[in-house]
Amino acid sequence: MSILRKIEAYRERENELEWEGTFAEYLEIVKQRPEVAQTAHSRIYNMIKDAGITEKEGKKHYHFFDNHLFGVEEALERLVEEYFHPSAKRLDVRKRILLLMGPVSGGKSTLVTLLKRGLEHYSRTDSGAVYAIKGCPMQEDPLHLIPQHLREDFYDEYDIRIEGNLSPLNLMRLEQEYEGKIEDVRVERVLLSEDKRKGVGTFSPSDPKSQDIADLTGSIDFSTIAEYGSESDPRAYRFDGELNKANRGLMEFQEMLKCDEKFLWHLLSLTQEGNFKAGRFALISADEMIVAHTNETEYKTFIGNKKNEALQSRMIVMPMPYNLKLDEEEKIYEKMIRESDMAHVHIAPHTLKVAAMFTTLTRLKESTKSGADSLKKMKLYNGEEVEGFNQIDLEELQKEFPDEGMDGIDPRYVINRISSCIIRKDVPVLNALDVLRSIKDGLYNHASISQDDRERYLNFISVARKEYDDIAKKEVQKAFVYSYEESAKTLMDNYLDNVEAFCNKNKLRDLLTGEEMNPDEKLMRSIEEQIGISENAKKSFREEILIRISAYARKGKKFDYNSHERLREAIQKKLFADLKDVVKITTSTKTPDEQQLKKINNVIDRLTEEHGYNSTSANDLLRYVGSLLNR
Repeated sequence: MSILRKIEAYRERENELEWEGTFAEYLEIVKQRPEVAQTAHSRIYNMIKDAGITEKEGKKHYHFFDNHLFGVEEALERLVEEYFHPSAKRLDVRKRILLLMGPVSGGKSTLVTLLKRGLEHYSRTDSGAVYAIKGCPMQEDPLHLIPQHLREDFYDEYDIRIEGNLSPLNLMRLEQEYEGKIEDVRVERVLLSEDKRKGVGTFSPSDPKSQDIADLTGSIDFSTIAEYGSESDPRAYRFDGELNKANRGLMEFQEMLKCDEKFLWHLLSLTQEGNFKAGRFALISADEMIVAHTNETEYKTFIGNKKNEALQSRMIVMPMPYNLKLDEEEKIYEKMIRESDMAHVHIAPHTLKVAAMFTTLTRLKESTKSGADSLKKMKLYNGEEVEGFNQIDLEELQKEFPDEGMDGIDPRYVINRISSCIIRKDVPVLNALDVLRSIKDGLYNHASISQDDRERYLNFISVARKEYDDIAKKEVQKAFVYSYEESAKTLMDNYLDNVEAFCNKNKLRDLLTGEEMNPDEKLMRSIEEQIGISENAKKSFREEILIRISAYARKGKKFDYNSHERLREAIQKKLFADLKDVVKITTSTKTPDEQQLKKINNVIDRLTEEHGYNSTSANDLLRYVGSLLNR
């Protein structure tokens, strides 16, 4: 389908959503679908819930945020369960300003944008449909037409609570246009849109001396005073402030704590009482969620001022820390690059992972209790197995520093360095060493980093480089071993046969001669030594392997190459150790002979076909590993 056809189809769908009728007809819709009368907070919660929720190990994952926010599941769960959900149930939490507080580039703005775009889309569904009094600049709730003295009766009949009073403009229209006949008032369906300023608003502070409160609450239209005769006539008022236009939906208050107090007090009245003062009118009712965001430094300054205690008590502060999971950080960079004009650049495997290692390490605080250094902690947070640590240790680490993730290097810095590296290179290929070098160069020009932090960050670059060295060796190791998985499986099966015989004090039978043999101690030790298993520890390690095999058998599962991480690592290292001399000679020879050249080409083919490299990045990897082995 061409783009023009898609535009036409979209326009047709929008037209199909249009509806207009009388208030009496609208009540029939309410009777059949009570959700159309839900509050703004309820609509936002249901929007998140309807996108899907999965629960694992007592933790909820909200799919509404998928592919946009990474590694902040706990913060999002807390946000939904402690603010959105109780607010939807009309609990007192909804009478608070939601303040997202966290470091720069921590996802606060992305979260609010998601809520805005989601609300626009949700209003186009049956579950999220919004109806308003036709012609109202504030898309006012039609149920405000029900007089106060009849609202108890309305609740008894419809089981729906009505909050708020009819606005001055619609009160006048009811009397003058409809002669008080509520049932005849025209109602229409409205589609929320930030661009059209319907149900989604944004307020950004500027110079306090020049910014007018009218930006929030609307202003008098002086050109109409002569026509209507008075400034207190609602027809002479522009209901075009952000609080007016965001009614029935959401208003984002950017950099809230930079605002003048007069702006903040209007927000408190709105959240606490559900109304605000504008012009020479009675209080104007509005139903909207106020979400603001700020950084930690400004928030600490704000709460340090005694004058702000009243404001502070009317806010729900939700910390939004940096992501602390390596794999999720890598996804952030992948998303940023994918959305840029540089998506065509070949980024060698593990390049973004190594960049993410550095970033994640800068955000972690080294434990003073468990003995886990930052690297081990990073792997544990990423869900990897680390020798000597278990799930309980992980939970203790996560509790040790409640503010962990509130500082460190932000994703923008890293993606800026990656971008700089991409632009500078003539060949559109990027590898891990290029990125680490660019990150390192940038640290010397980063004005906000102290000397102590710079030294610490440079050390983390060295740690990430060392991890990459191990990854690079393993990549080449896999490529050099013909039918790698089969070779590894054969070696592992051989090892397990010998371990079983050793533990059971049995002998093995030679498949060719049929004679009995003792377990091959030399073979077992050559594998175990690869991961530092000492002579004294070999028996317990072998028994551990046998216990693992028995546990798998009881569960009807097959013990394979990936069933024991340390054994897998030992097998890989053993295979590579056996091939190290071949790799060293082949990758370091400037003029390889025909046989060596064939091996190199085979390795490059496997790296490109099976491991995601292209010919340039594969050659770079081989040269680098060759240099490592020759040191």
